[in-house]
This record gives sequence, structure tokens and C-alpha cells, in this order.
Amino acid sequence: MQAKLETQFAFPSELITSYQEMPLPEGFKINLGAKPDNKTFQITAKPVLYTAHLPRVLDWLHGLDQPSLLEKEPCDTPVLLFDKALSFERLLFHYDGTPASAKIIKHFLHLFSVNIQESKATIISPAFIPKSKLKEEQEIIQEVADHTAETSFIKFNFDRIGDFWSYAVKHQKTLLVTTKNNQSDLAKVLFHFYKGGLWYDKLSFYLAL
Repeated sequence: MQAKLETQFAFPSELITSYQEMPLPEGFKINLGAKPDNKTFQITAKPVLYTAHLPRVLDWLHGLDQPSLLEKEPCDTPVLLFDKALSFERLLFHYDGTPASAKIIKHFLHLFSVNIQESKATIISPAFIPKSKLKEEQEIIQEVADHTAETSFIKFNFDRIGDFWSYAVKHQKTLLVTTKNNQSDLAKVLFHFYKGGLWYDKLSFYLAL
């Protein structure tokens, strides 16, 4: 079911589709932009996801003098930007050691639980995690493993969204899960590399708070 937008996007609202099903139905990736008719899912009071076709958003961005924020005031509703097609085949999770990051990953797993059972997941975590956070880190790894077919975990000191984008492109990941706090820098990266030699049109982005 589609619903009224609760946030002000910087790009035109006609590029956005909203969803209220929780969790999202199986085959969601095939029916992007279409109204699902599965009645077995709980209908929530507000949207649980916004989607937009990334090339159309980037075409809009390229009409501006400078890259713009995707949302004027980021809201709690996640945003999924998909390119040529949406694929859950190879997931890349950005875990930064904070409760907010753990919340984003857990919500993603619940939202797409019926779509990621055959997925291969990679979690990137900072090389240094305080001892007080190690339990949470292990819980996140286990939760991802419980929801996907295959899970790997690596440590990198990435501090820019461009590092995650480059890793995702190099290793042909199909969906990057990260925080909306990176949306400004992500917009700049995508703005500069769109349609370039390094562009990977099978990579989608899930942004949340």
C-alpha cells in the first residue's frame, strides 16, 4: 500500500514510492513501484520505506550546480535507492559500532526478512571496537547470519562513505546498508561518478536513521 509522504525530499516527490507493509512481501524487488496485493502483512500507520529510481534522482542532481541533500530533514523512514534493478544477492552492511548503526541493520533484517533468506552478506566494522561494544557487535553478526544464507565479517577503518561505495563496486555488492548521516557525502560521490567508468549499475542503497 502506498501512502502520503511524511518528509520533504530535495528531489521531486513524483520520483518516490512509499510502502506500508511490514515486513515487505516476497518478490518486492520485482514489483518496485507497484501496489502489493498480499493481505497477510500488517499495515502500519505510516510508511515503512520510501523507494526511488537512482538514475532518475541522479539525472535531477546533475541539473543542479552543486550536489544536493536527498532529504531536507532526514526522517525515521528508510530510503531505498535502486539502479538498473534491485537485488538482494550480495548485501554490504556498514556497522560503525554505535547503537544507531545496530538499529539500522536490525530494522533492515526485519523489513526484508522474506527477501534475504538466500542472500550473501558482508559486514564491515571498524578495526577498533571498545570492549563494551564487542557483545553488541557479535549479536549483530549473529542476527545477520540468522537471516541470510551466508555471512562474512571484516574489519576496515573506513571513515568515508566513498570507501564503502568503492568496496561495494570492486566486490560487486548489490545493496549497501548505511546511515542517512552519510547522505550528503553519498550524493557527492554518486554525482561525480554517475555514468563514469567506475559506475556499477547493480548497486542499490538503503539509508536509514
